[in-house]
Amino acid sequence: MLSCGEALVTLLEGYGVDTVFGIPGNHTVQLYRGLGRSSIRHVSPRHEQGAAFMADGYARASGRVGVCFLISGPGLTNAATGMMQALADSIPMLVITAVAARRDLGMGEGRLHELPDQGALAAQCSRFSHTLMDPQDLPRVLARAFAVFASQRPGPVHIELPLDVITAEVGELDTTPWPPPATTGPDPRAVAEAAALLKQARQPVVILGGGAVAGAAEARALAELLDAPVCNTVNAKGVVPESHPLAVGSSPSLAPVRDALAAADVVLAVGTEWAETDYDMLFLGEIQREGKLIRVDIDPQQLARNQRPSLAIASDAALFMRALADQLEPAERGGALRTAAIRDAVRQQPHYHAEMQALFSCLKSALPELLLVGDSTLPTYYAVWQYECQYPRRYFHSATGGGTLGYAIPASLGAKLAQPELPVAALIGDGSTQFTLTELAAGVEAGLPVAVLIWNNSGYHEIRQGMVAAEVEPVGVDIFTPDLVAAATALGCHTARPRDLDRLADCLKQAVRQDRPTVIELRQEDFLTQPAGDWY
Repeated sequence: MLSCGEALVTLLEGYGVDTVFGIPGNHTVQLYRGLGRSSIRHVSPRHEQGAAFMADGYARASGRVGVCFLISGPGLTNAATGMMQALADSIPMLVITAVAARRDLGMGEGRLHELPDQGALAAQCSRFSHTLMDPQDLPRVLARAFAVFASQRPGPVHIELPLDVITAEVGELDTTPWPPPATTGPDPRAVAEAAALLKQARQPVVILGGGAVAGAAEARALAELLDAPVCNTVNAKGVVPESHPLAVGSSPSLAPVRDALAAADVVLAVGTEWAETDYDMLFLGEIQREGKLIRVDIDPQQLARNQRPSLAIASDAALFMRALADQLEPAERGGALRTAAIRDAVRQQPHYHAEMQALFSCLKSALPELLLVGDSTLPTYYAVWQYECQYPRRYFHSATGGGTLGYAIPASLGAKLAQPELPVAALIGDGSTQFTLTELAAGVEAGLPVAVLIWNNSGYHEIRQGMVAAEVEPVGVDIFTPDLVAAATALGCHTARPRDLDRLADCLKQAVRQDRPTVIELRQEDFLTQPAGDWY
């Protein structure tokens, strides 16, 4: 007879799960009973926050669900930051935890790992949280989770199994996965109205968010029909290739892109929240527009947040773009010239940094197929508008959305597990590195040749600048920085300290051929001669 824990593993296999991130504990031992006999690979991070970040990176790199097995109490609370980052960026993540036995729930009797209401805490950083009270309900609850991942706005889902439910026998439980629901398409009348608005437009602009990442072919075809510049948020980098003449790249936080959106007679916004961390990273205020705004989002509620649309369409992005393209004829609106003008204006911006661009060019030249994972650090702030991609899912970071620190190391390990054939690099600051440095040991253990670039400016440099700009005496930002290369060596990594871009390129090429992570320390003074990070 299968236990509920064993049935869970069987069901996850059926849903195509091939990797689980977790740290076993007394409360999850029975979840692992079936794992060793399964086809699922288990990866052990060194902290549960690392497990959530790994699952996030795995999901972003592949489009598949990242899965965590965590103990009750501190396992969940440690992972909550990673769940919050994934929720902010709509990343599919399944978090399975244990919880006290059913008779002990809510009793407050001081059981191991006890929280007053663990599910209520998880609900604040997930699409939904469910306590499995009957093992016979397991297939239906998992079906609900994978329905969210397949056809709604994704994000973390939390399922907690009481200790006595994990071990309960499930009898003749049907462990066949439920079919995923079909993705919701647009109302034909709304598509016709959008087409009418765009046919009349003289200078339309398209802007794509992370919700459009699975519709790259549709986005490119639609842009060419409209002959319109295509802007993108961070999570949509590469949806239209950077080499395409209609790809603006950059960021809607920079004035030239904001001006283009404001001047457009019709803006078509697909799969984007229109949120502060993408549209107002420099705190310039809300974009003021005169033209029409067509908003398309899988989540109807999102269409009533931030910018007010002229036309709101609830739909899967790819299905909408395909339906709209069917109603359009090719137009000539000088899109390439308009795009080139926006690009040129971006390069003249005071926030555009030539030496940062040289760094990014070096990365892509050394590793043309690079998948780059960023953290909240000086170069990734510039990457928001200066790092572009030829393909989707080749750049993501934690500098927007949740804005957490310590993300890039574990997330890059998850990304490498998801895309083993691609070269993967992490870009992280020395301060952020100290959050999750020990996850390098997990990368060594798993044999993952990730290049970890540590941008070292000896402390919380950007926060210090903010304090100075606000006329606050810097406190807590000039932290002790250990020898991170020595620490990485102790953790089993290869290491390097290049002093220029040529040597960096050599280090990158070597790193992706290794059998473990390579930590590459970049001292800021070796790569920048001009002031940087003057955001305030």
